[in-house]
Amino acid sequence: MPDLRRQVLESGKTVSRKAASREGSGRTSRNNSAQNSRQSSRNASRQASDDEDAGYLSDDTAISLGSLDDTEHLELENNNSNWTQELLEVAEDILDRKRSSVYGREETYAAYCRLSKFHYVEKEIHHRVPDLLGAFKRSIKAETSVRETTLALRALELLAITTSDYTIYKGAEPLLTRAIRDSTSITIKAAAIHCLGTCTMFGGGGEDDFLDQMSFLLDIVASDGQSIDAQDDSSCVTAALQEWGFLATELDDFENESEDSIQILMDQLSSGESSVQIAAGESIALLYEKSYTEQEDDDDEGLDEDGDREHDGHDSDSEEEPFHSGPKLVKRYNAYHNTPELERQLQSLATVHSKRISKRDKKSLHSNFASIRTTVANPRRGPMYNTAIDQDTNRHYGNKLTVKINKEGAMHIDRWWKWIRLNSLRRVLQGGFANHYFHGNPAVLESLPVVMVRMDTPSDRSAPKKAAKTRQNRRWAMQEFSDDD
Repeated sequence: MPDLRRQVLESGKTVSRKAASREGSGRTSRNNSAQNSRQSSRNASRQASDDEDAGYLSDDTAISLGSLDDTEHLELENNNSNWTQELLEVAEDILDRKRSSVYGREETYAAYCRLSKFHYVEKEIHHRVPDLLGAFKRSIKAETSVRETTLALRALELLAITTSDYTIYKGAEPLLTRAIRDSTSITIKAAAIHCLGTCTMFGGGGEDDFLDQMSFLLDIVASDGQSIDAQDDSSCVTAALQEWGFLATELDDFENESEDSIQILMDQLSSGESSVQIAAGESIALLYEKSYTEQEDDDDEGLDEDGDREHDGHDSDSEEEPFHSGPKLVKRYNAYHNTPELERQLQSLATVHSKRISKRDKKSLHSNFASIRTTVANPRRGPMYNTAIDQDTNRHYGNKLTVKINKEGAMHIDRWWKWIRLNSLRRVLQGGFANHYFHGNPAVLESLPVVMVRMDTPSDRSAPKKAAKTRQNRRWAMQEFSDDD
């Protein structure tokens, strides 16, 4: 990987968040699309307010349980028996650019996103991937409106994650990089960063491409967005941190890059935005996790940190409930040279009580960084819910993380790479994640080999309220999500 700390300083208006989250749910036929494309020039040239710009993306940096699960629209789409025909009509409208307007393209892109989010559409569109890719690229390049461009970026992400077409990265990367660097809209920059990460992961990026893009993303983080002319913008920095961590889950050997990467990530722990702090903290936990790998036959046993890779100076896992089921993990290298200093910083965030921080952000910081600190202290421990330290024994305890997926089921997440991948997949697929999982989308199943267990429906309606509250509290353990969408 190129020098991660190199100097990089040389280097319209949209609809509201509430409206955008509908993602074209009102469009049901090609006739409606055709009518939209014939709107008057007043509608075609429609611009959005600056106030609405920052809140457009429903899958922006502050991922919300509501926008991800989207239960209402999921149920409507599950009852949409005509979705295949609607998708074909939407695809025709997308490709018929000559007779379209800005507003018409916005509506057809929104409809495409809705359909390909809630349904696994690979069979229906695989023969049209080059044409759809070309249409999305034209809208991204033209940047006629913020809404059209961001929806085109969303559509491109969904195309990459549903079609397993490994030509997408090569075809889209130069344009996405240009949008990140040169767009005049912060919203577009952040959306393009997410799109670049998704296309690299699922659109055919190789190992060298992963390293190049991770270096590019870390430059954005190290410069607080200045390298892409987004100075101190939390949405772009958070997007870069999230996509950097997502790509890092794919790489096995990170020994040479770990030290410099963690130093850059540590700098972001002092950010004034909780989304930036949490994204940086999760990547730090991931890098510590990567410093341990499965024990091999020729590994020595019975040594401590000075000679034995199995013990790092902290309490043995044998003294408490194991937090990682599977092969024994062995330390291979030091993730960072000054772990005690890092732990102090993480502990400060896990117990922060500043009045300048909102109650919601404070709770989110506490729960996230308690778990992150636990992993840094002993990288065998993955993400945990309600983690704490017994002050008498100095032992860590908590519940393993269980993530509820809609009303469909739940996943048990015991490693940070699984948690980061799950968040990235759900950011793209939102409420359609379970449908893609159960319909066998390879992008989901191969990148996240975690079994989803079906949720049991309580038959006893008179069950104690305390038990119901406990189940509710454990649904989402690691991050406090916004209900504002």
